Amino acid sequence: MMVALALLVLGALIAAVAPRVLARGSWPDREPVLALLVWQCVVVAVLLCCVLAMALSGAAAWHAVRGHVFAPAPSRVVEAYGLSAFGESWPAVVAVSLACGGVWTAAMLTREIRLARARRRARRAELRARAPMLPGEKPAPGERLVVLEGDRPDAWWLPGSPPRLVVTTAALRRLEGRGLDAVLAHEQGHRRARHDWLLHSSSALASGFPQVPVFRAFRDQVHRLVELSADDMASRRCGRLAVALALVELNEERGVFDPYAPRPAAQVPQRIDRLLTARPRLPVVRRLRVTALAALVPLVPLLVAFGPGLRALG
Repeated sequence: MMVALALLVLGALIAAVAPRVLARGSWPDREPVLALLVWQCVVVAVLLCCVLAMALSGAAAWHAVRGHVFAPAPSRVVEAYGLSAFGESWPAVVAVSLACGGVWTAAMLTREIRLARARRRARRAELRARAPMLPGEKPAPGERLVVLEGDRPDAWWLPGSPPRLVVTTAALRRLEGRGLDAVLAHEQGHRRARHDWLLHSSSALASGFPQVPVFRAFRDQVHRLVELSADDMASRRCGRLAVALALVELNEERGVFDPYAPRPAAQVPQRIDRLLTARPRLPVVRRLRVTALAALVPLVPLLVAFGPGLRALG
């Protein structure tokens, strides 16, 4: 049971320290893809701590669970965990609480996916109504570009099967050739990286556990970093200046440059400043070091959980 408590403490420590460490650094703006990887490793480590603590607590509380968790292990491995040191009541409370959290997480993820599918169906129905298929026209396989009549310059990616890249006629009128290419490359970057799944997962955790700061920070940072990542993908194809000018053309009438603009809208000027200042990427050695450290974070709960058993076998 001490290992389960150590895992809970470790999970709380990672959840408290990691967001503060990442918030203090300026490198995530220079390496958004790497920052997304680090955030995912942090969240996976926290969830691993909870899952492993639930398994060990359940093994301490109920012999049936212990038989499944330690089925192939010799008796000295089971004894190394000291499962009977705290009796059965406290481990049962911990195991049931963590199991309820796991069920709630699955329910929130299912809810988020259903809501996303409902929104996608509604937008596709609206798209079919505003841009119906012509007589004799067959659906094209793969990605399809759809042009909508509209007075507001806008462009977005609509995931699904097949995916759609949607652009309004106002955007076509305002954007020059290279600016339009930059906008389409930005949206295609979202599609290739499957950012929609990452957004759904972060939103599900944040909505399911609003009192947990690490999940709220994960959602906010994911929403910001996926845009920076798509900006970089478009910049490599069209250039930073073209992407920055396209952002200005698409957003100058939306009040995003107002100093009192809401937080999501206020990120657009920051993205434009980032594109224009063009800070260099991190050195390759530092990127490799950060990647290795991020990969080690989820391994720490595994080492804590399996450490007593490995020592007993050794």
